[in-house]
Amino acid sequence: MTGGVLIEAKDLRVAYGKRMPDVINGISFTLRAGERLAVIGPNGCGKTTLLRALAGALPYRGSLLVTVTDAESSRRGKRRERRKMGQREAARETGLLSQLSSGWFAYTVRETVLLGRYARGSRSPLASPGRADTEAIDRAMAECGVLELSDELLSRLSGGQLQRVFLARAIAQEPSTLLLDEPTNHLDLKYQHGLIALAERWTAGGDRATIGVFHDLPLALRFADRIILMDGGEIADSGYPRDVLNGKEIDRVYGMPVADSIRSLLQNL
Repeated sequence: MTGGVLIEAKDLRVAYGKRMPDVINGISFTLRAGERLAVIGPNGCGKTTLLRALAGALPYRGSLLVTVTDAESSRRGKRRERRKMGQREAARETGLLSQLSSGWFAYTVRETVLLGRYARGSRSPLASPGRADTEAIDRAMAECGVLELSDELLSRLSGGQLQRVFLARAIAQEPSTLLLDEPTNHLDLKYQHGLIALAERWTAGGDRATIGVFHDLPLALRFADRIILMDGGEIADSGYPRDVLNGKEIDRVYGMPVADSIRSLLQNL
């Protein structure tokens, strides 16, 4: 069951420079508490660009309204334009797991996950974490299966382990909405399905929502209760996963019979 609107985009347009063409071409959608929204589409359709705009990493035109939480009462109510929100305020509402990067500092796993608490603390980043911070960090690491790696340096971890550490950092941030960009990259089959299950539990655990960008369509089908299909920076179709994956638009966008191809693949097992 879904709740109130957490994010509402109206005529959203995004480009990588003032004189560059729009990569996102006037899309509109809403995200409600309790939803798991998958964004799918071929390479270059604007999926990651959309996620980066939602995270505040790219400027946009149009409207992007975010329902914010009052820091003192922990109640939601006000809706604010994303571009007008301060860094900490925005970080309390959206946490981003980007595609894995090859560059990072020489931090331990615990130190890395602690960075996710910046938005929640009033103390200096150099101060020791408080009890709430420590509990949130331990809980996030345990949920992502990296608690036993707490004292390991990032440089000693595999790609799959790093992905789970960075997911723990996003969860420790305790945002209203998790933004997951290709979250199953670098993960083996066990942890792919574990991540999907974790996203289900996390979203169902409160007044929260998750948006995931996926190339793997069966995983998107497993993850989502709603799907947006993008094509050329626009929304080609949206709705329940099975309706979108069995619709005519997805075959046009991918240039192939998508649902039939998935069924054929599964029948050959």
